[in-house]
Amino acid sequence: MNTQSNFSKTPLLLSAIFFCIFLSTFLFLHRLVINNNERSQLKEKEWQNETFRRDEIKALNRSVETVKEEKARLETHFAQSSDIVPFLDTIEELGRKIGAKAEFISVDILKDGTGLMVSMKASGAFQALYKFITLLENSPYELEFIEMNMRRGTEPNSANNKNVSISKWDATFKIKLLSFVK
Repeated sequence: MNTQSNFSKTPLLLSAIFFCIFLSTFLFLHRLVINNNERSQLKEKEWQNETFRRDEIKALNRSVETVKEEKARLETHFAQSSDIVPFLDTIEELGRKIGAKAEFISVDILKDGTGLMVSMKASGAFQALYKFITLLENSPYELEFIEMNMRRGTEPNSANNKNVSISKWDATFKIKLLSFVK
């Protein structure tokens, strides 16, 4: 019994207390490390998502830049309601370039909004009117010829020589612009 009394229970108890303190500190710090690791993984995932989104935006911007020219070319095939005057000016300019005089009689937007109806009169030499019709058919706009009437007329050659006449042709067109965006 003597040996048991020499052996003090105090160091064992202190050792057990320190062990519990260190163990609980270790578990607390271990839990903090795990929580920080989870948070850092979430932040890294958010960062990767944001990086991926930015890369997609950059790629989209690059593809928009590459199709910008094609988009502009495609838009020239459509006349918008705000672009009626430039469309009509283009047709008049076509007539002037080939020596035909083109005048508009009426311009009406169809009730259903699917097209624009243009009535016009053109005059000039037969070759000029033929080229004018060909240019209209091959214009970038989608046109449908509803009605066309051509007739031959004569015009005095000059003020001095009224007996001599040259061939002049008159044509009236009714054209529907199908590629019209209201």
